[in-house]
Formats: sequence, structure tokens, C-alpha cells
Amino acid sequence: MKIIKFGGSSVANQTNIKKVFEILHQKNSQGDFAVVFSAFGGVTEVLLQSAQKAKTGDKTYLDDIKFQEERHFEIVKTMMPVQLQSPVLTYIKLRFNELEDLFHGIFLIKECSPRTLDYVGSFGERLSAYILTELLKLEGFPAVYLDARKVIRTNDRFGNAKVDFSISNDLIQDFFHQNPGLKVITGFIASTEKGETTTLGRSGSDYTAAIFASALNADALEIWTDVSGVMTSDPRLVYSAFTIPQLSYSEAMELSHFGAKVIFPATMQPAMKKGIPVYIKNTFEPEDVGTLINNDPPNGKLIKGISSISDISLLNIQGAGLIEVVGVSRRVFGSLAEASVNVILISQASSEHSICVAVRSTEAFLAKEAIEKEFLYEIKNGEMDLVQVMKDMAVVAAVGENMKRNPGASGRMFQALGQNNVNVFAIAQGSSELNISAVVSKADLQKALNALHEAFFLSDNKVLHLFLVGVGLIGKALIKMIAIQSEKLQRDNDLDIQIHGIANSRYMAFHEDGFDLSNCPAPEDASDAQKMNLDKFISQMDEMNFSNTVFVDCTASQDVAEIYERVLEAKIAIVTPNKKANSGSLEKYRELKRLAYKRGVKFLYETNVAAGLPVISTLQDLMLSGDKVIRIEAVLSGSMNYIFSEFENGLPFSEVVKQAKEKGYTEPDPRDDLSGMDVGRKILILGREAEQELHFEDISIQSMVPEDCVDIKDVQEFFDKLKTHDKEFEKLLEEAKQKGEKLRFMATLENGKAKVGLNSLDSSHPFYTLKGSDNMILFTTERYHDFPMIIRGPGAGADVTAAGVFADVIRLGNFSR
Repeated sequence: MKIIKFGGSSVANQTNIKKVFEILHQKNSQGDFAVVFSAFGGVTEVLLQSAQKAKTGDKTYLDDIKFQEERHFEIVKTMMPVQLQSPVLTYIKLRFNELEDLFHGIFLIKECSPRTLDYVGSFGERLSAYILTELLKLEGFPAVYLDARKVIRTNDRFGNAKVDFSISNDLIQDFFHQNPGLKVITGFIASTEKGETTTLGRSGSDYTAAIFASALNADALEIWTDVSGVMTSDPRLVYSAFTIPQLSYSEAMELSHFGAKVIFPATMQPAMKKGIPVYIKNTFEPEDVGTLINNDPPNGKLIKGISSISDISLLNIQGAGLIEVVGVSRRVFGSLAEASVNVILISQASSEHSICVAVRSTEAFLAKEAIEKEFLYEIKNGEMDLVQVMKDMAVVAAVGENMKRNPGASGRMFQALGQNNVNVFAIAQGSSELNISAVVSKADLQKALNALHEAFFLSDNKVLHLFLVGVGLIGKALIKMIAIQSEKLQRDNDLDIQIHGIANSRYMAFHEDGFDLSNCPAPEDASDAQKMNLDKFISQMDEMNFSNTVFVDCTASQDVAEIYERVLEAKIAIVTPNKKANSGSLEKYRELKRLAYKRGVKFLYETNVAAGLPVISTLQDLMLSGDKVIRIEAVLSGSMNYIFSEFENGLPFSEVVKQAKEKGYTEPDPRDDLSGMDVGRKILILGREAEQELHFEDISIQSMVPEDCVDIKDVQEFFDKLKTHDKEFEKLLEEAKQKGEKLRFMATLENGKAKVGLNSLDSSHPFYTLKGSDNMILFTTERYHDFPMIIRGPGAGADVTAAGVFADVIRLGNFSR
């Protein structure tokens, strides 16, 4: 014998009911079973709301009743032959007439007791089970309608009645013995010895099924709902959550207490006592395995699931007068019990100076009032402080029997929270080691759940969640690189990189599950494209609240650089080739570094200076190791080096500049490169990384833009005007050649002073051999004094820069382990 229960969503409409019948036909060949049905989806809620409307004198309750009556009629009329409808429609009409009379009484006396509400709530199941019984007969089942009020006896605690199992078990067994056929049972409802209708509380239909399973010593209890079993976490908050194939009763009880919506503690208890396996299945995906809950020993992962409760307040009871005083805890919890406040979590340090108690936020004020009343004398005498209430908190709980006597579970949990900058306000763990609970800020709940889920269930793959602003040449190249390397990164580096947000200057788009990088759309082409707004972009990134979130700025925008502080304050890492932030004011530069350190997140900008070359990281390592920079010489513009190295081959200067632009080595307006401002910003950043107080105005910059070319608006006009200066540049080249030297546009930093400009260098200088778009940096330090440290390689081009950004992203993945 099996007891099979279908929830309200499973029988919400005709289509769903047909799916239920298909499942029952399959079960018919597998042995005897009985079926418990909830009310049609949403009916009970509407009836209870209508009762409240009637109580307040709101006559729209009549519209609600009429609508629900028509809904029940419609199911019968569409699923049953006309000639058989009359008795069923009559039954429905009589029940709704009864309901209308009942609501009219409530409307007149403006009163609705718990007893009346239980009677109102019973109509949903009575109607659905009766209708489904008649429909099952048409399907060929020998169906027998059973109003559970006939066989389940309870006390008179209306709204959440307590079952008398000894009487109920006998009545259930007698009914099944005397009535052969498929029993179709009303969920949720029962009755007192006097015949008064009661309800079994939250998820009462599940409880009904468990009561019947226990009474009949069923082989199994199947709960069919709209999800494929118990999930490892709330899928609305953790997008990578998946179904747990097997749970022990204890694990299921812990998860149900901490917010798992599929199972409820009351359901477990009768099944636990008899050792009856419980299956959680999906009506709409019946082929899915679902979750099995039984007595089998735990297996698989260290933990089974991560649950949470939001809208929690943390009460802190503290004072010197509490230390080593007997009876304090008794008084605290006694006062809360008298005030009917449920305590969710308790934490007390061995110093006995304070006790932390977590309660529902709706009960926080009541709890504070009750405790302060109990300890009024101690508060007046300064032996105890007023109760502190921390609002907007949440509890996260890691649950699993494998944590027993298995070192490292707590360490992994709190390491994951710490690495994602989730502050823990209180901790609780019992000696059973079945549950480790932590109180965190409600704002950090989603991040905490995702961090823990990745740590315990996806530990083989660290996931980085990217939000990319700037999908021009560099941004597109970065997306392409991630797509190409994705499989290799997951296989060899255990790193999964997902892009959830993309934006350009005009549009932005987001994707909770991550964009398909092999076919990533332009922001304006995405299905949810919206106008670009930096504030909204940051807000959306913050609201999605992923663990290991990374903001990638592939623009050269000052506006984007201005919001870096907000990003770091939100505990989100930054990777960027945009040098505007670090080359702004010295105060801004220092604040960003300080903020990144304070928030425990990374601010990586290796590509600020020399595209993909490891310049910044090398310099930082030198400084961390105690070295001191004496001099920096650097060719920091691949564009400018290409121009002057190609200029040696005989082409006019204006033609070489035009060629560099066409190859993509320069900015759209080459004057941005020729002005030397870009190189100035780069040497400024290197100087600051070398711990020198350097301001942009301290840098002497020689511009290669002729004076009469500066204010020309059109780029083509600029090229035409530049041709008139070809002779001047040719003269510079000839003078260098006559001395056996070459022209190099370079930056120098020494004694706290920096200069940028064109130099003529002989063959003894390392820069003499530079070609194409290569960059070269020479670090002369106390350790590298006689022979400077040299870094050389490509310094221009979208692919090279994107590769540097990609390397920083991968580095972040390694940092976050």
C-alpha cells in the first residue's frame, strides 16, 4: 500500500488534473494505493481571505465566491460527459450555497472565530476530492470518496489541531477494511469528537497523507508537488541549486525547520516513527528522480543542503551583572515563553557576558519588552544593558549528517563567508553536528547562500560572476577569449567564468544564468535590453548579489571610473584597463586602494600601463619585498613606438600615423596618443605604485601634436594639416641618424620627478632595438642597480589588452579559493 498526495498546484486546472490521472494510471499496475488531494490551487487562500472581507463588511466576498463556484463548474463541464454532470454540479452548488450563508452570517455579526475559519477552510478539499473522485470513476478507477473528518480525530485547537493517533488509526483501518477500492481522501481537515471541523495547520494535506501512511503501515508515502524534490538551496536565490537525491529523516527535519518549502516537520513525524520512506516528486516532470527521505545512512557530500530564514532580528542581552549568575538563561527564555515568542537561534559565549537570541522580526519588539520587564531591577542598577535589537538579519544553516565527527565543515563554511565579505553576527552549532547556523545581514543573504553552495557543492569549480562595461574592441576580445578557454579553465583550473551583465555607452542587459558566450549578443540586441544607466547597472549588479562578483571596466570613461568607490563599497572586485581612476587625484588613488583593502576585495589594473605585460604586479612585488625604486625608464605607448620605429623606414610622418590608426594601434583620434597624455598617466601610475607622491601636474609632457593641429575638430582635416609638418619630423629623424641614434617616445621617473617626451638614444640603450608596438620598462632599484630589471613585449592592440584583463580575472579566481 502506498499513500500518494497531490498538492494544489498539481490539480489547479484541467490540464494539470490530466497529468495527475496519467501518473495514477501508471501507479495502478504497481500495487494498491490511496490518494490525498489538496484543494484546487489557491482556493483555500481565497476562501479565508473572503471570510476576512465579510468580517470587515466588504461585500466583494460575494464576487470571490461566485468566481470560485464557476471555476469548479468549469472543471466538471470540460472533463465530464454532459449526462453525468448533474449530481456533481448539484453537490458543488449546495456547498457554495452553504458557503454563501456562512459568509453572510460573518458579514452580519462582523466576527469570524478560528472555529469558523476552519469550517470555511474545509470546503476547498471537500470540493476537490469529491469532484476528482467522480472523474476518477470515469477513468476506470473504483474510486471511493473519503471525507477525512470521518476518520481523523483531533482536539479543539482550531487552526492547528493536534491529532489523537490512537483513535484515528483505528478509524482509518476500519474504513479501509470495510470499503474496498481506491480511496480518494480530503487533505488538511479533521474533526473533534463532537464532530466540529478542524484543520491540521501549515501543509495540512501533507500531514493528512502521513497520518494515513502511518495508520496503514504503508510501504511508501509520495508527495507530488511542482518541484522535483528538495533542493540543495532556495533556487530563487541560488541559481545553481539542484535536487538532493536522498535525505535522512533528521536532515529533512532540519531543512524543513530552516525554510525548505517542500517538506514540513509535521509531515515527517508519523513517517519517521514507522520508518516509512517519503518520496518528493514533481507532477510536471514525473520522470525526474526527486528526493527520497528514509532511514538510510548519509552518503555523498559533506552537507546535504543550505537553508535560510530571512526577516530575523537578533537580540543581544549583555551586562557585567550576568557573569556567573545562576538562572539568567532561565529568566530570559521564561520571559520569552510567557510572551509566546519563538526562539530560532541561541548563542552564548563562555564569558557569560552576553546572550544572543534570534527571533522573527515581527516579534522583536515584543521580545525586547518582555526581557527588559523581567530584568527591570538589573537594568535600573546598571548590572545589565538595555536589550539591543539588530534588525534586517537572516539565518543561514548548513545541514548534513556527514558533518558528524568530520573536521573541517565549520572551517569551510566560515572561510567561504569570509572570502565573500559576509559578516557573521552569531553562530550556533549543537553537539549533534547536524546543523551549523550563522546569523548574517539580510542584505548579504543571497551572497552567503551562493558562497556556501559553491563551497560545499561546487567546490570542484570556483565560479566568477562578471559584469562587463565596455564591449568595444577590448570587451569583445575578452568575451571571445573566455568563451574559447571556458572548457579548459573548468577542466584544468576548476574555474567557471560567467558573464551576467553587459553594457556599452547606450544600452545594458542582464542574464541571471549567464549569457551564452559563444553567441553573446550586443547589449542593444539582448532580449531585456534597456537604456544604459550607470547607477542602475551598479544597483542591478548589487541586487543579483552573487558571491565572487567582478566588475570589469573595459572603457576609457571617466564617468565609469567615478563609480569605483561604490563598487568596492559593495564588496565587489574590480578588473580594469581604464587608467582614469588611478591617474586622477592622489587622494582618489589612495582611497581606492584603502577601500579595496578595507572591504577585502581585489582592485586589479595590470593593463593600466602596458597592456598584457606584468608591469604593475612586478613593481608591487618589488615594493612588498622591501626594494626601493631609484629610476624608471619606459616606452609605454605601443602606438607611439610603432609610429617612431616605422618612421625610420622612410615614409612621411603623417603617413605613418595614418597607417598606425588603420591598424588599430592608435585611438580613433591619433592626437590622443601623440599628445603624450596617455604616457603621462601611465608613468604617473608607475610612480604611485613605487610609493612616490606624484601628481599629474608634476609631470613634464612634450606633445607631438603641432600647435596648429590641436584645435582642428575633424580627424581627416588633422591629417591634412599634419602633412605640412612632415619636414619638421623628417629633420628630427635625420639629426638622430647622423648621430647613430634612434627616436623613442619615452617616460622617465627619477627623484620624484617625471617627464614624457621624444628622446634620441644611441645603440647602448636598451630602447634602441625596440620595434613595432613593443613596450619596454626598465626598473633601476637598490637591488637591480647595476643591471636594471627589463620587461618587454607587445604594448598595444585590443587582443593584447584583453589578454591582460583575462589574466587578472583568472588571478581573481585563484585569489578567491
